[in-house]
Amino acid sequence: MSALLEATDLVVARGRVTILHGVGLALHAGEAMALVGPNAAGKSTLVRTLAGLLAPAAGVVRLDGRPLAEWAGSALARASALVTPEEGAPVPLTVRERVALGRYPHRGPFRPLTAADHEAVSHALRQTGIAHLAFRPLSTLSSGERQLAALARGLAQQPRLLLLDEPAAHLDVGHQLQLFRILDEVRALGVAVLAVVHDLQRAAAWADRMLLLDGGRLAAEGAPAAVLGSPECERAFKVAIRGHGAAGLRHPLYSFEEIR
Repeated sequence: MSALLEATDLVVARGRVTILHGVGLALHAGEAMALVGPNAAGKSTLVRTLAGLLAPAAGVVRLDGRPLAEWAGSALARASALVTPEEGAPVPLTVRERVALGRYPHRGPFRPLTAADHEAVSHALRQTGIAHLAFRPLSTLSSGERQLAALARGLAQQPRLLLLDEPAAHLDVGHQLQLFRILDEVRALGVAVLAVVHDLQRAAAWADRMLLLDGGRLAAEGAPAAVLGSPECERAFKVAIRGHGAAGLRHPLYSFEEIR
């Protein structure tokens, strides 16, 4: 089966500094990929390049077999959604108005929301558990609630590809569990999901495959247990990683010890 999203030999630079060095990946419909790596490994840069916000100096990103450069902006926004951490001052909108921005690619400028748009927005609010906040100003929400609103906006786009940069930022453990349950529900419908995840234990329990970046290079890729058990992962994080099985658990637990 061909990949929904494919990146080949990506090189991305900012000014004279090269951030990504020949990175490639393939992501299929319904697949969950966790993007992991130490700080400044290039994870956010890769996600933004896959979303079409950054143009690579070399290499190509293809969605449905077509280079992103060949996609019209509105068509790309209908097919792919990017969710990033909510930072800075909240925009002067209610939660429902913020989520409704996800319908813009489907209706074009200056056109009112249709019944289908309203239902997509309501469904995204219910799915993320924030329907009760729909008419609250964003400025009155906690950081975690604003992050869920950002996810709801992405879900309202009804994309086939969902890209998330640190989606668990600002979320407590209960909301983290809710988040990854939602992502599982979405990919069960055939949506491909790629997420930057800092919690390696959480990433291993959720993802089908894991991609490790280190210094802007692809250091390891494969099943989470294989990546976390690799010497490349220990070198990247400078920790000893050990998996521990336990009766009744679907996934191993991991312990981490600083390498001195």
